[in-house]
Amino acid sequence: MSESVRIERNALHFLPLGGSGEIGMNLNLYACRGKWLMVDLGITFAGDTVPGVDVLMPDPSYIEERRDDLLAIVLTHAHEDHLGAVAYLWPRLRCPVYATPFTAAVLRDKLNEAGLLGEVELIEMPLSGRFTIGPFDLEYITLTHSIPEPNALVIRTDYGTLLHTGDWKIDPEPMIGEPTDRAALEQLGNGEVLAMICDSTNALSPGRSGSEGDVRRKLIEMVGEAEAGLAVTLFASNVARLASVAVAALENGREPVLVGRSLWRYVKAARSVGYLGEEIRFLNEDEGAALEPSQALYLCTGCQGEPRAAMARIAGDSHPRIKLRQGDRVIFSSKIIPGNELAIGRMHNRLAIHGIEVLTERDHDVHVSGHPCQDELSDMYRWVRPRISIPVHGEFRHMFEHAALARSLQVPETINVVNGQVVRLAPGPAGIIGTVPTGRLAVDGSQLLRLDHETLRARRRLKDNGAVFVSLVLDGRGALLTEPRVSSHGVAAEEDTDPEHQEIADAVESAVDKLDKKERRDLEIVREAARLAVRRKVLARRGKRPVIDVLISRV
Repeated sequence: MSESVRIERNALHFLPLGGSGEIGMNLNLYACRGKWLMVDLGITFAGDTVPGVDVLMPDPSYIEERRDDLLAIVLTHAHEDHLGAVAYLWPRLRCPVYATPFTAAVLRDKLNEAGLLGEVELIEMPLSGRFTIGPFDLEYITLTHSIPEPNALVIRTDYGTLLHTGDWKIDPEPMIGEPTDRAALEQLGNGEVLAMICDSTNALSPGRSGSEGDVRRKLIEMVGEAEAGLAVTLFASNVARLASVAVAALENGREPVLVGRSLWRYVKAARSVGYLGEEIRFLNEDEGAALEPSQALYLCTGCQGEPRAAMARIAGDSHPRIKLRQGDRVIFSSKIIPGNELAIGRMHNRLAIHGIEVLTERDHDVHVSGHPCQDELSDMYRWVRPRISIPVHGEFRHMFEHAALARSLQVPETINVVNGQVVRLAPGPAGIIGTVPTGRLAVDGSQLLRLDHETLRARRRLKDNGAVFVSLVLDGRGALLTEPRVSSHGVAAEEDTDPEHQEIADAVESAVDKLDKKERRDLEIVREAARLAVRRKVLARRGKRPVIDVLISRV
């Protein structure tokens, strides 16, 4: 890929390659004096958009071509959309990684699974730590979010000071970790903050996001009301919520049982840095299955309807150890992430069919967001007082609303930026000066593929249109020795396949017979003639464009 805009050495630039114009998959770059700093490197989940693919991430090709000048990856926190791509993409970037203790613990586990633990230089920084990387003077500022140790990152340069917020909210009672360091933010605002690059997820929502303390009290109340079997499903990374569910169980005479591998992963990381004491104990699935339903509370993965997660298997009555029955209750202590509505709805229906009560945030105060609503955004702008607002981490509607809010708060300048747009921040007037190539990579088994790769395009066509396979046997002169053999998948109803296959075989035979002697001896010409014959016949009859594979044997 070639650069379509000049990055000036004696200037300060911001470039998002992921996470702007979308929620998730964050990859942010800062350039100063010819050197680059990456902030976060995350994934998103593909859903039903790419058959056979679960995980997507930003294509780092632009910065990969400049990796000799990439000084480090600095992580703001441990959510998958901020660090999940490190284990996949670090071999292409090969630079040090900085993180605070909990984030480092989560990342070590991932690097170990990927066989990279001994290769990656992972530098653990203390909370509120200040450190220098090349021309960047960096400082972590403690915020609150839905995971331990969310950090804003102060980026001081010769051309001005930036605040990259990462994900945040203002929670006066976060239950785990310290509250937002308002004093540090206000002190930063006493100087000249050139720009704030800020989370936009809840910019459309008025008011405030709510507190984990209120959720804990509500969960204790609701668990106390339950008489039969009880399960709670939640985001595994929300350690404060995990602790609240455990406290609610123990205070009401139930044993908390972890059901799902990712829950154990985050418990391990939280214990390693002191966020979960031994007074909060958890049973494993075998221990939980031995209890009476009224004695256990099952904490389950899969609040977004993930088909292989614990909650979906329980709802489908296919979990090997954990069962729920009529009269039991499931609490969804989570929100519905846009795009997951159908999967979650299917799971709710499976539970309801079995007479299991489903309780969600729509009807009960069992979840609060980890992102700032409008009043919290207003507080942040009053504390930091940036000259420029750059909304990120949101869809276009979120970022545009965020920019409008910033303008209403008298922020002098707002810049709406999307992935690939280069913002020149200083010196001189700030603005978008051009674009660089961007894209997405899909994790397909053990390989990373661009979304426009032929393998994935063929799989999408196969999903939408089916496939037709044709086998030809030719003699040395290119004449057909037998009638073409045709099979198909997902093209016609079973009762229609035999006559339709015969029509296709006849069309292929006619197309091959029309070739002259020289053309028949060229297998590629024969293959293309057969393919076009199949395509025309299926399109005319079915209105479909299936994947077509023509196999030729010559005897």
